[in-house]
Amino acid sequence: MLTEITSQHKRVLIGPGHPFVIIGERINPTGRKLLSAEMAAGNFDRVRSDALAQVAAGAQMLDVNAGIPLSDEPAILAEAIQAVQSVTDVPLCIDSSIVEALERGLAVYRGKPLVNSVTGEEDRLEKVLPLVARYKAAVVGVANDETGISDEVGVRFAIAKKIVERAERFGIPRDDVIIDPLAMPIGAVPAACVTLFALVRRLREELGVNTICGASNVSFGLGDRPTLNAVFIAMAIGAGMTCAITNPLEEKIREAVLAANVMMNHDDNCQLWLANHRSTSDTEDPAVAARRERRTSRRAARDARAEAPAEPALGGTEETA
Repeated sequence: MLTEITSQHKRVLIGPGHPFVIIGERINPTGRKLLSAEMAAGNFDRVRSDALAQVAAGAQMLDVNAGIPLSDEPAILAEAIQAVQSVTDVPLCIDSSIVEALERGLAVYRGKPLVNSVTGEEDRLEKVLPLVARYKAAVVGVANDETGISDEVGVRFAIAKKIVERAERFGIPRDDVIIDPLAMPIGAVPAACVTLFALVRRLREELGVNTICGASNVSFGLGDRPTLNAVFIAMAIGAGMTCAITNPLEEKIREAVLAANVMMNHDDNCQLWLANHRSTSDTEDPAVAARRERRTSRRAARDARAEAPAEPALGGTEETA
């Protein structure tokens, strides 16, 4: 139960006993008017700067999405992947609901990526899985199908099992299928997190697969989203989740992941925790750090207002700049 994702020179291991993997969510035009317009116009400067900022903040992987309405998504996604790989060597998650875009992205990618995603719908299984097998990639399997998203753990588990077994028929090993149990907005679905935690445990124990989610979906529509997202991720790690697409620029989220790694014995001798806090204490005192965090929060709030956020798709980005 170990998934290996690679770039040209680096690899990331996803699995039980390993530190939780943060997949940076911000290269996604959903709800980001400036980024959307720039990518559609062939300007990838913000894509490159977002990539560098997320890696500097601790993201081990980056999600790259180019879902811009009325645009040439396959071409834009391929260019975005090349732009990211020109400035950083972390492995990527190629994110699109359009098969042609996934194929263009896979064709230019250097390494073994994570494809996001395939559902339990027959048409998607028959189109996406052969592509994943051909490029020897790993894939995210989303636990919904033609009937929609069920509230029942058993139904989502059955869909996940179907995806894993179908992938194996195409020669994709179980280790290369990471299941998304679906993080729903807690404000609209009160039992969303309880359902997800139960499903994560069952997927790990009975199906033997890693799990992932778009963590920012949980807090959609609520205040103080970073706090809710941070607590959710820590609890998901406790339930057995091994990676998530989230915002590494949020300090609360980074701290929650580091702390959960310690508590779950995924941080050997607390080395990651100590290194992070040693570097922080060496460079600034708590008062300075607090002021910096307040400035960052105010800047993010201004950017969010400027870009008129829209609701993200499942597994997508928060509605910040």
